[in-house]
Amino acid sequence: MLEIPEAVALSQQLAGRLAGKRVDRIIAGSSPHKFTWYYGDPGSYTELASGKTFRGAKAVGGMVEAAAGDVRFLFTEGANLRYAPAGGKLPRKHQFLCVFTDGSALVASVRMYGGAGAYREGENNYKYFLISKEKPSPLEKEFNKTYFKRLLSADGIEKLSAKQFLATEQRIPGLGNGVLQDILFDAGIHPKRKLGACGKEERDGIFRSVKQVLKKMTEGGGRDTELDLDGNPGGYVTIMSRNTVGKPCPSCGQAIEKASYMGGAVYFCGKCQPL
Repeated sequence: MLEIPEAVALSQQLAGRLAGKRVDRIIAGSSPHKFTWYYGDPGSYTELASGKTFRGAKAVGGMVEAAAGDVRFLFTEGANLRYAPAGGKLPRKHQFLCVFTDGSALVASVRMYGGAGAYREGENNYKYFLISKEKPSPLEKEFNKTYFKRLLSADGIEKLSAKQFLATEQRIPGLGNGVLQDILFDAGIHPKRKLGACGKEERDGIFRSVKQVLKKMTEGGGRDTELDLDGNPGGYVTIMSRNTVGKPCPSCGQAIEKASYMGGAVYFCGKCQPL
């Protein structure tokens, strides 16, 4: 799933790879997927974007917003983006295909769920997109201790687990269950541990880990559990993920564990992250 590091990496790749290309046509919804959401009418995308010149992309939380003239493309969560050079083989199934006049293409295929869409600048009222635009990213200086303390001071926070606090309710857009694992390992906090049981030093540690680990993941071009525009894994080697479960913890040697929690999997070291 797209989260902050991958959204940044893909945006940078798109900005370099597609700069100056002109949109020829867009095909959306050719492979039905009941958990793919489109903004507006997918059948109108070609009319909307044809002839527009690609001019950049940016990360918005865990989403990627690309620009072609006054038109914007938005890809969210489970949208897998791939670049196909002119003459290259396109995937048989896809949920969004933007073909450029030189024959190259940008392809989005959705895994479990996700969104893709085209719209004129300023016309997207998707709730989570607007929230992501309003809130500071942990990669930005505005996401500081004062801001984090405000998040911690909200009603009911003490009853939440570390995972609930960090990865639900869009408190920190783009910080999801994927990047959460290494953040909490770095902080020495079990995903199920209640914030009410965490002292000041532990809360400060969570803040530092959010900032530092996301910075490392982003500088590495995303996590090795996710793929970039060319289908290559990111350069950040995850410590707690599906790739490492059962392997020795790098800090203490105890086997890394996996557990189901809140509709997803959590990975942790039972010794370094006591509950």
